[in-house]
Parts: sequence; C-alpha cells; structure tokens
Amino acid sequence: MADQSTPRTTNDAGIPIQSDEHSLTIGRDGPIVLNDHYLLEQMANFNRERIPERQPHAKGSGAFGHFEVTADVSAYTKARLFQPGVRTDVGVRFSTVAGEQGSPDTWRDPRGFSVKFYSEEGNFDMVGNNTPIFFIRDPMKFQHFIRSQKRRADNGLRDHDMQWDFWTLSPESAHQVTYLMGDRGIPKTWREMNGYSSHTYSLVNAQGERFWVKFHFKTDQGDGNAHFTQDDADAMAGKDGDYHRRDLFNAIAGGDHPSWTLYWQVMPYEDARTYRINPFDLTKIWPHADYPLIEVGRLTLTRNPTDFHTEIEQIAFEPNNMVPGIGLSPDKMLLARGFSYADAHRARLGVNYKQIPVNRPVAPVHNYATAGAMRVEKATDPVYAPNSYGGPAAQPDSHEAGLWQADGDMVREAYTLRADDDDWSQPGTLVRDVMDDAARGRLVENVVGHLTDGVSEKVLQRAFQYWRNIDKDIGQRVADGVRAKLGGASDEAGMASAEAIREGEPVR
Repeated sequence: MADQSTPRTTNDAGIPIQSDEHSLTIGRDGPIVLNDHYLLEQMANFNRERIPERQPHAKGSGAFGHFEVTADVSAYTKARLFQPGVRTDVGVRFSTVAGEQGSPDTWRDPRGFSVKFYSEEGNFDMVGNNTPIFFIRDPMKFQHFIRSQKRRADNGLRDHDMQWDFWTLSPESAHQVTYLMGDRGIPKTWREMNGYSSHTYSLVNAQGERFWVKFHFKTDQGDGNAHFTQDDADAMAGKDGDYHRRDLFNAIAGGDHPSWTLYWQVMPYEDARTYRINPFDLTKIWPHADYPLIEVGRLTLTRNPTDFHTEIEQIAFEPNNMVPGIGLSPDKMLLARGFSYADAHRARLGVNYKQIPVNRPVAPVHNYATAGAMRVEKATDPVYAPNSYGGPAAQPDSHEAGLWQADGDMVREAYTLRADDDDWSQPGTLVRDVMDDAARGRLVENVVGHLTDGVSEKVLQRAFQYWRNIDKDIGQRVADGVRAKLGGASDEAGMASAEAIREGEPVR
C-alpha cells in the first residue's frame, strides 16, 4: 500500500502510473510492448528535454526579486515603473558571453547582466553587461566577433590567435579589451559586480520632452571591483566550474539577498547633436564629469528559481521590450539587437515564447496574434485590423520614446567622427587614470599570459602595437613580457608607427 501522503506518479495527462521502475513486458522475462505508453512518453520527453542553448550567453543563471524607485526621476520619463515609490517584480540573469553550457564560470569573459521588469505597462528588458561598453559599434561585425571568441572549425578548440586576430584588426575593440584583460574580466561573484545598459536608451516624460540615458546598476556588496586573479580563476575552474551559479543560489537561499542601486546618466536631447563624443557609440562612455550619476532606485534579488529549465533557460530578454516612456536610440548595435534577440527566441523557444510563464507580462495582452506552435493562450475574434467588431485599437496620441530626427542618403559607412572620437583615448584613460599600479601590473600579466597561448607572430606584432596605441608604457611592458616568456628579445618594432597613430587621425 502506497503512503497516502505521497503524491501518486502520473503521466503528462495526469493519469496515475502503476510503476516508476518496470516496463510493460510479455511475462517477467519477455519483450517490451509498444503499448507501454508511459515508457514511450518517458523516453520521448527525455530525448527532447534540451532546448538549443543560447548562441552567446549560454552559461549562466539568475534569480527573482523586485525593483523599488527611491528617487523622483519623473522629470525624465513617464514610465510608470520609474515613478516615485513604485515597486516592480523583476527577473535577472547573469552569464558569460562566449562559454557553452558546461563551461567554467570563472573563464575570462564579459558577464551578461540582464533585467526583466514585469511592469504594469508591459515588460521592460534591460539587456546589458558588467562593463559600460562593448567590443564593436556596428552589428555587421557582431556575428564575426562572436565566432572569433568561440571554437575553431577544424579542431573544435577555442583559440587565442583568432581572438587577437579579430581584436587587432578592429581598433574599436580596445576599450572593452582593456576592461576584459583587467580585473573586471573575472568578477569574484555575480553579487559583487556592477551591471550596465552599455547602450544609450531614450526617455520621454509626460510633457513629451525627450532625453538620452545610460543605466548603471552599482552593486551594494562592495565597490564593483571584487575579482579573481587569473591563477585563482583557473584553480576555481577546476575546483568548481559552477562557482558563480552556486554562490548566488546559496546566498539567496541563506537569506543574504544581494542588491544593486540603479543610477542614470541623463543627456538632454539636443546635447547629442554637438557632444564631443558620439553618444550612441557603444565603444564609448560618457564621462561622469559631463553627465553625473543620478540615483533612481534599488534592485533586490530575494527568490531562487524552483525549476532551472522553466525559469532560467526559458527566460527571454530582448531590448525591443520597451514600455511607454522608454525607447531605443540611434545606437546601431542596439537597433540591430532589437530584432536579433526576439528572433533568436523564436528560433530557440518557439514563436509563442512570450506565453511561457516566466516571460508572460503581468499587463493584459490585447493583439491580433493567433495560432502557431506552443500557443496556449486562446485567441479571440476578430483576428484582424481594422475591424468593426470591437477589437483592440492603437493609441496614436501616445508619446513614443524611440523617435528621433534623421535624414540623409542610405549608406554603408561608419558613424560621423566627432572631436574626441578615436579608439585609443578612453582605454588609455582607463589604464592611466582609473587603474592603480597594482591593477596595471595585473593587466600586463593577464595580457602576456593570453598572448603567449598560441598567438601567431604576425598577430603578436599587431597586438604589441595595439597596446602601445592604448598606452606606450603598457604596450612596451606587454611586448617585453611576451618576448621574455617566449624566450625572445625585447621587441622595439612598431614604436614609431604606433606613436604616429596616437598623434594622427583617429583609427577606424
């Protein structure tokens, strides 16, 4: 007799099952029969229980909690979730960019930092990283960049030579690579790292006034610089490949709820026309002296997932999820991501992925979508517009944030250069003015270690010049360190040309 307090096993239709251990056979020793529907269901479900992993950001985890507005930023946006005192449920996912599902958490890599706000006006997704910039500024290069960080076609191995080949042929990568090779390349825990929108978004207030904005989530668990050294990260990768995932889960389970304070950098709409740096270039920051941080609110994670697959693997973040009062910007990377993320979810999860509970908005949904694989929400007539049968209607009088003035011929060209738009100044400032001597030493050590792991001579020469363009002293220390480690002489080649580049026209 089964324990009456224990739930009975059922199949997926809720029908009670006689045994979890024994297949239906002809006699105890005979063959299995085709009409053992529960066995077939078990095997079929097992064969299909893995959905494709994400292309970038495959390895990660997350948690749930809330965001509460602690300041008054209503002068900048009419979005309800950013009005004073409003509290909104959130889902957050942290990840590595290049690693696959089973890769170690402590590989050197940028970390994804994505937040889904379940707003009463619909879902707002901020899809960012733990650095305020990125490697490239044009989406045409994104696929190539990701492939350069993944695995070779011939041997299936990750390869530092193709990484540095891409980076040194893409000068705009210098700012992000400097972050990557520094302390932030391996955060100690997700709880102790900052998160950024990186992209520039647009805001519109209740009066229809427009602004540009960058999001900064500053960790409340330290200064945002807690990190592993390369040696410690390598040791942890062998000891616990899921260290970051485990740390977050255990902290929340133990009642230690991590939090981040959200700040905005806000730029008046008209400033963007004449600012000395292109404010929509994803490889650039806005100096805080020009646009200081403004406190907005606090994000707190309080609940772990109870089903990793359903809540974490199937949570779908997409920059095109914009609520009234928030919009996109002329950032070319952001505009492309507005399509690519949603398209990736349709391919990975199915066209009706927003009906999965973790993606379902708390706001009511009224549209004309119907049918499609995995649809679980009932469609209702009419399923077309315009109609005369009371279907939902658009609101032409609403202010859309993601609108701006633009004109000109259609071209395939880079952004128009501005006074301070070069690829080397900001990473140089990061090295000289933000890092201290110890951090600069770790940067050099990390770069030397990376460059001496299978990087070809022709790429090494470009890498030495790359770092000299960022900072002449750091570049020479990198070259000397690589040659010493490889048993060669100090490399003085490229100094003159590097100096010419630093003093000449910006490199694109």
